[in-house]
Amino acid sequence: MNDALLGQSIQRREDHGFLTGAAKYTADINLDGQLHAAVLRSPYAHALIVAIDTSAAAALPGVAGVYTSADLATDDIDPLPCAAPAVVATVEPIIVPPRHALAVGCVRHVGDPVAFVVAESHEAALDALELIEVDYEGLPAVVDSRKALAPGAPEIWGEAPGNLSYVFEKGDRTAVDAAFAGAAHVVELDIVNNRVSPAPTEPRAAIGSYDGATDTLNLLLTGQGVHGIRGQLASAVFKVAEDKLNVAAPFVGGGFGLKNFVYPEYVMLLWAARRLGRSVKWVADRSEDFLSSTQGRDIHASARLALDTDGRFLALSAATTANMGAYLSSFGPGVSTNAASTAMGGVYDIPDVFLEVHGAFTNTVPVDAYRGAGKPESNYIIERLIEAAAVQTGIDGVRLRLLNVIDSYPYTSSLGIEIDTGDFKGNLKEAVRLADRTSFEARRAAAAEQGKLLGLGIACFLETARGAPSEGAEVKFLDDGSVELRLGTESNGQGHETAYSQIAADHFGLPLDSFRYIQADTTLVRAGNGHGGARSMHMGGSALVAALEAALTKARPIAAQMLQADEAVLEFTDGEFCVADSSRSVSLSEVARQAKGSLDSYERREDAPFTLPSGSHVAEVEIDRDTGAIRLARYLMVDDYGSMINPRLTEGQVHGGVTQGIGQAMWEEVAYDPDTAQLLSGSLMDYTVPRASHLPSFEVHFRQTPTLNNPLGVKGSGQAGCIGAPQTIMSAVLDALKPLGITNIDMPATQERLWQAISNASG
Repeated sequence: MNDALLGQSIQRREDHGFLTGAAKYTADINLDGQLHAAVLRSPYAHALIVAIDTSAAAALPGVAGVYTSADLATDDIDPLPCAAPAVVATVEPIIVPPRHALAVGCVRHVGDPVAFVVAESHEAALDALELIEVDYEGLPAVVDSRKALAPGAPEIWGEAPGNLSYVFEKGDRTAVDAAFAGAAHVVELDIVNNRVSPAPTEPRAAIGSYDGATDTLNLLLTGQGVHGIRGQLASAVFKVAEDKLNVAAPFVGGGFGLKNFVYPEYVMLLWAARRLGRSVKWVADRSEDFLSSTQGRDIHASARLALDTDGRFLALSAATTANMGAYLSSFGPGVSTNAASTAMGGVYDIPDVFLEVHGAFTNTVPVDAYRGAGKPESNYIIERLIEAAAVQTGIDGVRLRLLNVIDSYPYTSSLGIEIDTGDFKGNLKEAVRLADRTSFEARRAAAAEQGKLLGLGIACFLETARGAPSEGAEVKFLDDGSVELRLGTESNGQGHETAYSQIAADHFGLPLDSFRYIQADTTLVRAGNGHGGARSMHMGGSALVAALEAALTKARPIAAQMLQADEAVLEFTDGEFCVADSSRSVSLSEVARQAKGSLDSYERREDAPFTLPSGSHVAEVEIDRDTGAIRLARYLMVDDYGSMINPRLTEGQVHGGVTQGIGQAMWEEVAYDPDTAQLLSGSLMDYTVPRASHLPSFEVHFRQTPTLNNPLGVKGSGQAGCIGAPQTIMSAVLDALKPLGITNIDMPATQERLWQAISNASG
């Protein structure tokens, strides 16, 4: 293999389209004769629908149709599916109430879709919404998952008594209890992982169409997993063969998990397009996205850590409550259960771990996978416990980590995760060295003279990166000499076209511009599990390597025939098959033309293990003692993502993930009124997304321990920053507040929350 391109920070091939405006997003696309849709959403968090009158709206000029759940019932459209029960082994079967595309009889969160208007223009559709009259009978609502599970809470679903959807357990409870009984130190914390919105730059949008000649439904959307969305819509909702429903995505402006799932609007667009015989387009505005798109995190944990007299960890226990929202989204229950369990304990050698999860229904937007999906929550639990243990035992937090960090590989965790390689201790030592920790107290004293509280936070993270354990890739040779790379993974900004082309160029010895990247279209890509779980290079890259090798294997005998030579004496280098010790050669492109399509190859990766990205991060925060104003003064990371195909792309992914993790720790929080369950953070005026001016210049340092779990040696980098940043920031915040005797504070550490804590501590 020619290694000239792998590992190089070449410029992204995608960027020209993004920078010039040539890249087309769903909202930019208009189909001939299309109609426009708008959704009437409930203003109530919980209410009975007594009556709906759509007559005035339907009579408005330009309106093609106004639809409610009664219209869907006549067409035998099934509820939206939840895939989690098939893969999450709960103590009792998961209770999955029906989630209809339009509310049937009752609304259960503000923003729940009640009616669907289709009109000749977007403006006409919005005007029609104003004319729909709905008679609601308000019901009590609940937004906090712990309160929802308490006796006497408003019941959201008759099918789910006490608002309980599931109970999940993993680990040996008996062994953990025994370890706590004999421990010298037991640290206990109530830990909140606050609810956040993924808030991608591009809100959700889609266009539904119907081909009557072939009886085929087509959905163009801003999405991240088109094959999964197609499969659920076809089999569970419309009950048609998958080849009768196509899903495709053009360029996607961010997703972070939010765009992986089936939504009510997609069902209605396809249904209306088939009913009316015309394409129907819908584009959410920002407030609508806040009201209807999945949200993330929202975990409350009662966590305990047991230590011996020397500070060695004996056991970890976490009893958590996961807020599912009003409905179970596609993979919602899997986030707090299967996904979270893989990262419990982080980078530490903990003999016994037990996780218990209660999933609760509330009158809020459904929760599902958001960047990291369970791994940030688990890492946050252990890192917060370590900081509390340092205070309780008097043992320095870095020393506690070094004493307990895994430093022998391969390693099998208490919950069965195989860690093949890494250097967790080396990451931490290097981060501490780069942080200049020895001079920090002098910096703290200087800040105090200015009325500032300076804090230093050091924390670690471990990710289990893979997502779905199977993936495919196809290589197709075209008549013009170019090569198509058809991948089942999907980019929504990561740079897949560049990275996959680098892999292919190294294998084939062809220029980068020889390759055409194709993704996110069920008519062109055979199968795929899309984006999610930092899986693309591990899963898609591995499948691509196999497909490239398969193509070369097919090419070799053809090249030998063309050169009139024995296969055994052929060498392949720089895009040519050569006869050893001879000047005779034939290019791969020439062989492909001779082969007439027989070199095309499709390969799958099945039952792949996890890769284990890891790192240690350092933050310094400055808090104004009088006002609580907080400033992030420094952020440093030492991360291990194995071999890197393109370090520039890796660093970009890390920057984005860290920024979102910092956002959760310092500013971001989806807030509901506790009494009415009205969304209080329904716009970017109320929900604070980090800006560049909020952030310092990141200091990124990579240490590479290639994994043996794929042929490229890569580990996922897309989610890691989001996993490592929250505990690092909060460790720094608590260190800054330590002189005031403040030992606990929840995310986000906003100015108001900090001012209140400082004021209370000051008496």
